[in-house]
Amino acid sequence: MRIALLAHLRYPIAPPFAGGLEAYCWHLAEGLTARGHDVVLFATGDSDPRFSLDPVSPVHHEKSFPGLEHRGDAGLRAHVDAAYAAALDRIGAGGFDVVHNNSLSRLPLERRRTDTVPTLTSLHAPPYDALRWFVHDSPSPHHRLTATSAAHLAAWWPDGAPPEASVLPNGVDPAAWPFGAEGDGSAAWSGRLTPVKGAHHAIAAARSAGLPLTLFGPIEEPDYWETAIRPLLGGSIRYGGHLAGSALAAELARASLFLFTPCWDEPFGLAAIEAMACGLPVAGFARGAAREVVGEGGCLVASEDAAALAGAIPAALAIPREIPRERVLRLFTRERWLDRCEALYAALRAGDASSPFPASRAAP
Repeated sequence: MRIALLAHLRYPIAPPFAGGLEAYCWHLAEGLTARGHDVVLFATGDSDPRFSLDPVSPVHHEKSFPGLEHRGDAGLRAHVDAAYAAALDRIGAGGFDVVHNNSLSRLPLERRRTDTVPTLTSLHAPPYDALRWFVHDSPSPHHRLTATSAAHLAAWWPDGAPPEASVLPNGVDPAAWPFGAEGDGSAAWSGRLTPVKGAHHAIAAARSAGLPLTLFGPIEEPDYWETAIRPLLGGSIRYGGHLAGSALAAELARASLFLFTPCWDEPFGLAAIEAMACGLPVAGFARGAAREVVGEGGCLVASEDAAALAGAIPAALAIPREIPRERVLRLFTRERWLDRCEALYAALRAGDASSPFPASRAAP
């Protein structure tokens, strides 16, 4: 198939990844290319040059419009809309069999676009007003949508999802996140350093439990870092930097526990399955899709309750490391994810509105 992959423009699609959405798009491009598809990545021009890249904008907009995401800035909105409109015109004329849209933009959802090239839109954020109406108005035989979990699907369609919408869980390559047979007694946390990811709660719980903790990830919000994280570092609490996948996997595999602290309705939780693949049981907050993702691989408590999180740490540490690893192998591998993407593309090309895998609509 000739596939157009349309990415979000906030960050480049290149390692080390700024977040789960960037990792998703990169692995999708890499995996589909390896399966023999003709893939063109529509992303920022500073994305990974190993792909066939059609630049939607020259650089990511945190570089050209720093700090303006989620601020309603008119200049950024006009810049992004113009870039996507031009890219969608190129896609429409490019002989593509299918578009996999990961942009979080309303423009690829327009019927004139989806009627031209069959489109799969993967939703990567909780519902928000700027996109909600366009998502709800968009399903058709030529446009299917996916959420990353049953909780995420229900958040977008609380009264029941249409037949064109289904659950497509994320996946990781187990070989890239190798199993560590034994931990060193420490905890790890990884993710974007921003309040909704809750690293400050992980620090409080680890200190209370007397557990060394290392944080990994990009500093997305400098004010949060300076006021809520940096002053708490020292002693058994350290920052390990923003690491590429192989280096992060090696660090995770050495730890004994992963702390997962979403303070928003996390649509999935890619960081958790990366750690689980390495054999780390999870102590975390039961928010968003956390229960679907973690399952028997951890112990979850109420969100933003650091004391309860500290209390869950001994029970999580008692979980054999094989259990979280096996859960990932059973439910969340990259090959399973790519298989389902290909099935969805085939259904779109056939104009089939029914789900090719109805069981995916339920929690694992």
